[in-house]
Amino acid sequence: MQPYKKLFTYWFAVVIYDHEVEFCKRWIKSFKLKEQMDGAARSGKQNIVEGSDDMGISLKVAIKLTGIAKGSLEELIGDLEDFLRQNGLKEWGKDDPRTKQFRQQSSKLIKYLAESNNVEFLKSVKLPSDPERAANWLLTLCHQATYLLHKQVEALKNKHMKEGGFTENLYNKRKEYRGY
Repeated sequence: MQPYKKLFTYWFAVVIYDHEVEFCKRWIKSFKLKEQMDGAARSGKQNIVEGSDDMGISLKVAIKLTGIAKGSLEELIGDLEDFLRQNGLKEWGKDDPRTKQFRQQSSKLIKYLAESNNVEFLKSVKLPSDPERAANWLLTLCHQATYLLHKQVEALKNKHMKEGGFTENLYNKRKEYRGY
């Protein structure tokens, strides 16, 4: 199993991407906006994959790509907030009981996915049928994911600070080999 499939951030991004595509099919009429939202959601997921894959080669690249994943999901947050505002729908605050319920549901879902790697299970996780609920579900997922991505970037920076980067480690090994 690929290491990134153990990351909660990866599974958040998978659920976000799958539900965002369905969300756009249902409620986004503008082709350009749909393309941008699809791209942001996909970029969030793919940059987590690529950043995780590149970690063995370059922590610097992993930090950069993880930051790009976070930025992509932040872009999607902006589009979802615009959708709610432009359609006269309510954005639920973080203390709204519905948001808290969504957070609990998503946390259990993501934990299960990270432990089981059961991609087929995702088919049973349905996007809410009401546009306000659906947008707020996606916003909740995005906020959780960006919070975790922020923590992931900070952890990678600390790892880089303590262990050094790939080039630095190669240089030190070469010095050691030459007896410097």
